[in-house]
Amino acid sequence: MKLWIKTIAIALTIAWSAPSAAWWWNSKPSGYTDTQYPVVLVHGMFGFDSIVGVDYWYGIAEDLRKNGADVYTTQVQPLDTTIARGEALLPQVEAIAAVHGKVNLIGHSHGGPTARYISAVRPDLIASVTSVGAPHKGSPVADLLHNSPAEGLSNSLGNALGSLITALSGGDHEQSMSSAVQSLTTAGSAEFNNFAPAGLPTSACGEGAYSENGIRFYSWGGTGVLTNILDPSDAMLGVTRLAFGFAQNDGLVGRCSNHFGKVIRDNYFMNHLDEVNQLLGLHSLFETDPKAVYKQHVNRLKNAGL
Repeated sequence: MKLWIKTIAIALTIAWSAPSAAWWWNSKPSGYTDTQYPVVLVHGMFGFDSIVGVDYWYGIAEDLRKNGADVYTTQVQPLDTTIARGEALLPQVEAIAAVHGKVNLIGHSHGGPTARYISAVRPDLIASVTSVGAPHKGSPVADLLHNSPAEGLSNSLGNALGSLITALSGGDHEQSMSSAVQSLTTAGSAEFNNFAPAGLPTSACGEGAYSENGIRFYSWGGTGVLTNILDPSDAMLGVTRLAFGFAQNDGLVGRCSNHFGKVIRDNYFMNHLDEVNQLLGLHSLFETDPKAVYKQHVNRLKNAGL
């Protein structure tokens, strides 16, 4: 009888503790994204860290952390020149690198050139730079807006939206839509590329150097535009893509313009916002989940010893 009672007690203890044990095991980081240096995310135009609980990198940082990565999200002015944004990013990178030695920068859209600025002026702080949907050779959308009859209205609306984003995200940055657009024109990008040429392709649509000054370079981007019928932002990108004519693009950045360093892939069926899992994760059901792409890439950094 005593043995029977003891057996039941043990069984009940195991049954009671199993859910807790399962939760504990599942909550442990897998180590899949456990890089040597932390991942630092750099947003693009009209970007932010978090607004009313919604992250710019929607679900991405959380997913990377769950799998073992140290992840920092940074915030710079949504609208300004590449160099001004880089200067605002620099002290944030310096503070993180002071703790960890170096960082792995991942920049989306205008965040790509912004990250490149840091690698040019402080290469000692950077292990890798990855650009996602970044207009390294400029964007026809910026060319169309710059010095156009609609530029004045565009600047006013852009500055108002940028100020609202900054206020909601707790920042106090000045906005300059005209400076941001000029930086992302073909001419403005060429000027910046003369300052920070590392990793840029030397051919029209090729790859750039995979590394320089001990820094690894990577890029990926999309060529989808209308990717999810439930996503209202697709309509806006459906209009801006007209600036590209017949060239493949993600709604704001051309396929070849997003090339930088080692090109992981340049034609995901993702538009410019899908590349950061926006709007609220509404991406194509027929393409890899954007969070999985980031996770695979950070695992790539881990395997490279970064």
